[in-house]
Amino acid sequence: MVDRIALHRPHSPARPRGGPVLTPTPPPQPPAVPLLEGAGLAMDYGRGPVFNGLDLTLAGGHLVGLIGPNGAGKSTLLALLMRLLVPTAGTLRLGGRPLTAWRRRDLARQLTLVPQDTRIGFDFSVAEIVAMGRNPWLGRFQVAGPADLALIQAAMAQTGVSALAARSINTLSGGERQRVIIARAIAQQTPIVLLDEVTAHLDLCHQLEVLELARGLARAGRLVIAAIHDLNLAARYCDRLLLLADGGIQADGPPTAVLTRDHLRRWFNLDARIEPDPATGGLRITPLRPLPPGRAVGPWPAASDT
Repeated sequence: MVDRIALHRPHSPARPRGGPVLTPTPPPQPPAVPLLEGAGLAMDYGRGPVFNGLDLTLAGGHLVGLIGPNGAGKSTLLALLMRLLVPTAGTLRLGGRPLTAWRRRDLARQLTLVPQDTRIGFDFSVAEIVAMGRNPWLGRFQVAGPADLALIQAAMAQTGVSALAARSINTLSGGERQRVIIARAIAQQTPIVLLDEVTAHLDLCHQLEVLELARGLARAGRLVIAAIHDLNLAARYCDRLLLLADGGIQADGPPTAVLTRDHLRRWFNLDARIEPDPATGGLRITPLRPLPPGRAVGPWPAASDT
């Protein structure tokens, strides 16, 4: 006697006679929460506002460049994001929560900063410096376990500093030290990496190495925010640019939309030729001449006129 057991069959979508299969429409997905949000941010050191009423929304998987003239607030904004400074006004949210609600230890699992000055006051080895990236994930007296050691080794391999593991950090060149600090940031496994003028004192080869690493982190899903002076490198490597000037964000978008002749004249007092660079896929920006005060706004001659 055959057991009367109901066999489960996958649900077949309704098929109208002679028509196609009707696939049910999936329910709408809630919008992803941005990693970082700022609303009405203001900062004043007592000498007048650095910026005022600044709003921003930043998501993972992008290399975002902060550009602007000297004193526009690029490093200040990074310090606010790291909670090294408290804004004069406005709010910052990380993962949908107020930045002030995060404990320091938990915050260190979300953000890390690679500073411009990578000099270390103590004679640590390269391996010890990179291992410090695991500190936010370890207890007070806990030592790094096999999983931590694997992350440390992988970070050194990714940045090309494995052969330097036993060397003192203070015996390395500026470019090598910068890669070691980036390795520490990678080992820290934070979804957000902040870079403060990390290419400022490096030769061209090391500048490219560092920005290739930064772009690789963004392609892997992290949010990388880099304050950067070199506009050609910003155009080549960044997915999005925020132009900080005159107390706020004056332009926001892809490099082709932000790095325009009008913007360079208005906010950098610089006349420049801007053209596509077929070798890099970015833009080639050739400075033509500085503009005297009062000449930053047109009319101006064509870019070919010198």
